[in-house]
Amino acid sequence: MRDPVVAAVGSLSENFGITEISMQLFIGALGLALLGIAFHSKSEDKSRVVSVIGWPLIGLFFYLYSSHYVEIADPVLILMTAGALPAGFAMAYWEWRTLDGASDTLVWLRGCVVWSMVPYYLVYGVPNLNMAFVQFTAISAEWMLEFAGLGGYEIGTMMIEKGSGAEIPVSEWEGNRWVLSEPLGEGGFYAPMISDDGNEVVYFVLACSALQSMAVFIGAIVALNSVHWKRRARALLIAIPTIHILNVFRNAGIVWLTDTYREWALFGIGMFDFAHSYAAKAVSLFAMFLMAIALFDLLPELHRHIMNVLNPIMGKKRQSSEG
Repeated sequence: MRDPVVAAVGSLSENFGITEISMQLFIGALGLALLGIAFHSKSEDKSRVVSVIGWPLIGLFFYLYSSHYVEIADPVLILMTAGALPAGFAMAYWEWRTLDGASDTLVWLRGCVVWSMVPYYLVYGVPNLNMAFVQFTAISAEWMLEFAGLGGYEIGTMMIEKGSGAEIPVSEWEGNRWVLSEPLGEGGFYAPMISDDGNEVVYFVLACSALQSMAVFIGAIVALNSVHWKRRARALLIAIPTIHILNVFRNAGIVWLTDTYREWALFGIGMFDFAHSYAAKAVSLFAMFLMAIALFDLLPELHRHIMNVLNPIMGKKRQSSEG
């Protein structure tokens, strides 16, 4: 049985004569624009109204990804995307209940979401940037394998999976290289990593670049508009390179494990799925947690905002904007 929310969005897109992917992107863009207005607006009444509308749209945008992650059996992302819609309505309720002017934590949350989504979808929506990130990610993993004495791999021809499912070399693609004007398939732009025996071990896609993780930290730090830009810049210079380096180790490990233990399986889960969807996800989330703790010393305002967000969830009284 199809998810009723997904079915409703599909029916709406059919009525407008556009693809479901285009409708999802429109929903996300509208929600992003509303939260952007709320974050930068000087009128708190206007900000609260547009935020109440924007939060559920953002939640719906991420929720629509959950069916894809169900198909590829990624439990961490299933949980995160499926919880996005109720979280969006919870945020709208929080905004509406804050009748005496939004706290600085709510303002930070608006900016955090906006400045997290803008970098990612800018890269995603510009094919040249998309391919550059994919290629750089693949090259970084290859360099790490060579450095560790585990060479013998090479990067194959950059490919594209079109919305129709057809997979062709990018050199044969006639689409716009600066504005993504057509829906892509599940793989999007991808670069295969080929072993010395000619087998394609893994495919590097944009999601392998850790751009999502970087975008989260970019949004969380940039949205601290009460913090001097030098402290924010210092935090970004710590967070972004660290995430990239950790991601290089992650990708290199997945390539080596997948190639070395091709026949390994646990309860029907192959090495790639185990390493990519379970082990690497757990390690990555733990690493992000440790990095956030490290940044709290440099940016105590970030720690206060996060605790203010968690307090309602943990059943504690929310701190005031001064606390």
